Amino acid sequence: MCRILKIGTSVILLLLLLTNCKEVTQDASEKKVQRPNVILIMADDQGWGDLSFHGNTNLNTPNIDAIARNGVSFTNFFVQPVCSPTRAELLTGKYFTRLGVHDTSAGGERMDIGVPTIADILKNYGYKTAAFGKWHNGMQPPYHPNARGFDEFYGFASGHWGNYFSPMLEHNGAVVRGNGFLADDLTDHAISFIQTHKNEPFFVYLPLNTPHSPMQVPDAYWNRFKDKELNMAYQNPEEEDTQFTWAALAMVENIDVNVGRISEHLKTLGLEGNTIVIYLSDNGPNGWRWNGGLRGKKGATDEGGVKTPFYIRWKDHIKPGIRVDRIGGSVDITPTLLGLLDLSENEFKADGVNLAPWIFEPNSAYKDRIIYNHWAGRTSLRSQKYRLDDENRLYDMVNDPGQKLDIAEKLPKIQDSLLQEKLKWLSKYPPLTKETDDRPFTLGHPNFKFTQLPARDAMATGEIERSNRFPNNTFFTNWTQIKDSIYWDIETLKKGKYQVTLYYTLPEGNEGTEILLQQGKKTLKTTISEVYDPPLKGMENDRVARMESYVKDFKPLNLGVLELDAGRMPLVLKLDRIKSTGPDVRLLHFERIE
Repeated sequence: MCRILKIGTSVILLLLLLTNCKEVTQDASEKKVQRPNVILIMADDQGWGDLSFHGNTNLNTPNIDAIARNGVSFTNFFVQPVCSPTRAELLTGKYFTRLGVHDTSAGGERMDIGVPTIADILKNYGYKTAAFGKWHNGMQPPYHPNARGFDEFYGFASGHWGNYFSPMLEHNGAVVRGNGFLADDLTDHAISFIQTHKNEPFFVYLPLNTPHSPMQVPDAYWNRFKDKELNMAYQNPEEEDTQFTWAALAMVENIDVNVGRISEHLKTLGLEGNTIVIYLSDNGPNGWRWNGGLRGKKGATDEGGVKTPFYIRWKDHIKPGIRVDRIGGSVDITPTLLGLLDLSENEFKADGVNLAPWIFEPNSAYKDRIIYNHWAGRTSLRSQKYRLDDENRLYDMVNDPGQKLDIAEKLPKIQDSLLQEKLKWLSKYPPLTKETDDRPFTLGHPNFKFTQLPARDAMATGEIERSNRFPNNTFFTNWTQIKDSIYWDIETLKKGKYQVTLYYTLPEGNEGTEILLQQGKKTLKTTISEVYDPPLKGMENDRVARMESYVKDFKPLNLGVLELDAGRMPLVLKLDRIKSTGPDVRLLHFERIE
């Protein structure tokens, strides 16, 4: 009896020990620190001077400023003069001229495939990845964000958008309707993603669409600025459009509120100490306004066109108030993140450098380097002290940040050495052009269900007109001749059947119009039986007259199922019957039918 009792007691003790060990193991597992999260926030067309942290008293940006005050700020950080090149560089660590990027629309914005992005890399390390906002590096897979390492994408892939209030957007390739003011909506989705993945490492890329035009902003922000006296103006005040400046600064204050919402959410979830937050803009300001006396704006390779705020906060890891004066650039963001996260990619080769050592020790030894800025045939070089501009003038940027005094004659050796570096760089990475870029648009990637073919990526014949000379958010109109057509240069990546939806409008009296979609001998023919002619909109929300196309609501029409063969062949939209006018055309949407 005692023997049996002893055995039973031993078994019970053993079971208790095993249970306790399991609990200890579980506790240890639960307490295991996950890899740091990353949130990368980028404004669109915000200048270096559009922040109160840089001394602009025209606005107040406490939440963005707090990233710098509670972390590190770079005083000499440089991106490219326009959107797509900067985005390509920050995502890959490589100069955009070697990535196939040469334009901001019509396919020239696409990053070459086969080059890993920071999202690809982090995904391989178990990160959940998402992009919310303006992508601008290719719409169709394999250029689409879902094909470049992002599990989740909500926003628009084009370069600019025509309406910021509940516009047509996309969610992982499917067409959806936005909810409210776009910058707020994008931030809502980012916060939701953070909430969903709070217990696993995440990478959130939040490329907001503001303060890029059209200059639309909610009344609450606009009312703070309209009729406001500007304390700080552009150095040539006669060139400044005050109304445009009010709108831009109001949009930046809206960004600041959204940055504050994200910061507060991280604090509420207890994620501040395990989340790296980065803030920057993609190029210089989109108008003449106060920018610290720098020369140039968006599109220019001068300092004012390429200098951006660049702040990183990582609570309890980066000391508050650190300032780094060493030059850095968009090509450094990916290698710097890998350095901060202590991740090594043996096959990853960047043009940029890891800036992490200077984040922790700003006075660390530093070898001078050159950062290259290029756009529209103009190339400028920046070293720690000098800038050689696109006309080969030389400036001492420490003592002459406004680029007022050309010192090339005083320092001919430095000018010549920088000129030789410019020529070597251009020879090493010759940029593509519209004439040399022969890449077709892709359709039907095997791994993705949806493909969008917008009017932006098409060409038209005859009298058909684009709604605006800036293609990104345009539609085709004035289709008055049956002989005219719209066509896309397409490579179908997978043979199969595709459900096709046309987004159109059609004026009264034109019901019965017959439309054909054709690729080679494969044809879909549909009768448009329902007219739909909504007015143009956008102007009711514009604070300043826009340059871009106005927009309207487009109606989806099921064209049917088209069977496509793999290979390169134009996709053509034609009319077989017309009354006074054919449809206005915004988009073709394809869904592969398995």
